Amino acid sequence: MKSKYWIVGILIFATLQLSAQISKVNLQASGLTCSMCSNAINKSLKSIPFVENVTANIKNSSFEITFRPNASIELDLIKKKVEDAGFFVAKFEVVLMVHSLAVSNDAHIDINGTMFHFLHTDNKLVEGETTFRVIDKGYVSAKEFRKNAVYTKMNCYKTGLMGSCCNTKIKSTGTRIYHVTI
Repeated sequence: MKSKYWIVGILIFATLQLSAQISKVNLQASGLTCSMCSNAINKSLKSIPFVENVTANIKNSSFEITFRPNASIELDLIKKKVEDAGFFVAKFEVVLMVHSLAVSNDAHIDINGTMFHFLHTDNKLVEGETTFRVIDKGYVSAKEFRKNAVYTKMNCYKTGLMGSCCNTKIKSTGTRIYHVTI
C-alpha cells in the first residue's frame, strides 16, 4: 500500500515540475560604454527565433527578454548572442512561473527539458513567479564562479555537463545543466 502512495506522489511531483514555464530572462551585460553598445546587444538578441521582445535599460546595461509562446528556449544561445555583439554577461536571471516546485541544495530538476542544479539553496517549495540566478562559468564573474564552487562537491559545476556525479535517471551524462540559486 505504501508503494502505491509513493508512486502517486512521484507522478504528482513530476507533473508539477513540468508545469513550470520560463517567462523571461533578465541579463546584465558588461563592457558597454555607450548607447551604441546597448543597441548592438539589442539587435543581436532580437535575431534569436524564440525571442519575442527585448527591453533595454541603458542606465544599468540590462536587458529583459521575453519569449514566443510555447517556444523551446536555449539559454546558452542568449549568452552567445551577447558575446557575438562583443560583450559579456555579468548577471543572468531566468524568471519562471512555477506551481509547487520543491527545491533543495544540490538537487537536479528538469523543467521543460532544461536541467537545473540548485546550489546554495534551502529546502523549500516555490510557488508563482520565481527568479533563478544562473551561476555557471560565463554567466557570472570568474571571482563569483570560484566563490560559488564551495556550495557543491559535484564536478558538473566545473563542466556545465551532467556527469557521474549527477542523477542520470533524469537525463543522460553529457546533458547541459545550468547551476542556479534562488
